[in-house]
Amino acid sequence: MRSRLLDAASRLFKEQGLAAVSIAAIAAAADAFPSQITYYFRTKEALFVEAACRDVLYVARAAEQHAGKQLSPSDYTRALVDSVMGADAVGFFVEAMTLTRRRQDLAPLVERTVERLHAEGLRAYAAEMAARGWQSRLDPETSARRFWTIAIGVTLEGQAMGRSAEDLAAEMLRLLGPQADAQPEATRLRLVKTGDSAPGDLPEGQGEAP
Repeated sequence: MRSRLLDAASRLFKEQGLAAVSIAAIAAAADAFPSQITYYFRTKEALFVEAACRDVLYVARAAEQHAGKQLSPSDYTRALVDSVMGADAVGFFVEAMTLTRRRQDLAPLVERTVERLHAEGLRAYAAEMAARGWQSRLDPETSARRFWTIAIGVTLEGQAMGRSAEDLAAEMLRLLGPQADAQPEATRLRLVKTGDSAPGDLPEGQGEAP
């Protein structure tokens, strides 16, 4: 039931905004009773913040999975940015962050979500660097924190200016710049075989540089 309420609330809040959505409408969309919303979340504002926090964490996980399929550092960064900026979850989360200025009782949930974004971003980024042999231009923790700080800032400014998702992605890529470099491929040694054989490569696994 809690998950159903969050799903319904997320959709309605993103379509109509906090003020235009009633508890009764959320309950109807989730096939629930209004009292169940107050039981699980106490207030509409608390439901708004929790739904926004959940959505941005889901998008972050999906972006990491999509980026992990890329073959170069630049494609990895672009895939992350396109996934994050192409969704509406960051904008939703920015609204939740703004709401906590007036509702400090809801601030701890936003704070925990930001820390999870940084921590899980660090885990994913460091794992990719290690697995692929890429060299991060900044230390992984700084890169992970910088990514989400820029994403939130670009989204906040972009929403105020009415910019498109494509514009937001382009601006974020510009601000991020190159994040990592690929290791150059090892150079193969070309050796001359003994006897009457012509020069050429030795069979695979023999005569290669360590």
